[in-house]
Amino acid sequence: MTRINLLPIRATKKKETAKQQLTILVVVIAAVVVAGLAFYSVTLAKVSGTKAEIARSEAELQQLKVKIGEIDNIKKLQDEVKKKLDILNKLRKEKSGPAIRLAKLSDVTPDKLWLTNYAEKDGKVTISGLAYNEDLIAAFLRNLQGSGLFSSVELVVSEQKEEGGVKIKKFDVTCNITGLVQDDPKLAQKK
Repeated sequence: MTRINLLPIRATKKKETAKQQLTILVVVIAAVVVAGLAFYSVTLAKVSGTKAEIARSEAELQQLKVKIGEIDNIKKLQDEVKKKLDILNKLRKEKSGPAIRLAKLSDVTPDKLWLTNYAEKDGKVTISGLAYNEDLIAAFLRNLQGSGLFSSVELVVSEQKEEGGVKIKKFDVTCNITGLVQDDPKLAQKK
């Protein structure tokens, strides 16, 4: 009878199986470590990319804030220029306004009626004068109202007075300047 000693083959197979399992374990651990390092690298790259993007965005935000500041300054300057132009336009209108009103006042004043005082303030006009009779004063009031330059014409005072031996009527009239109140909102509020 022949006997075969199988023990060393089994021990050798066990050693080989153990080596294979150890090799597989080392390979798996190495693969896990490599995969972990790769995942860490990718995540680190994403984080650094996001940080760089945040830094760029903050720099861009600062530039936009500077531009917004410049735009605000331009708007302020534009508003100032607009106010100055409005003032210039108002001055141009008012430059010829009194001359036109006085010329029209001269046209609507009847003969034998003399104006002694003319004052304008905040769109209101006060006129004082002398006339021979009430009819001339009434004609003057109608002419003022019909001139288109004056509105709300009212006779405030009419009294008889003697000058140089002649009896005359002294009168005071108030009225508003037409068109001036609509052009200036401040005057419209005062009214």
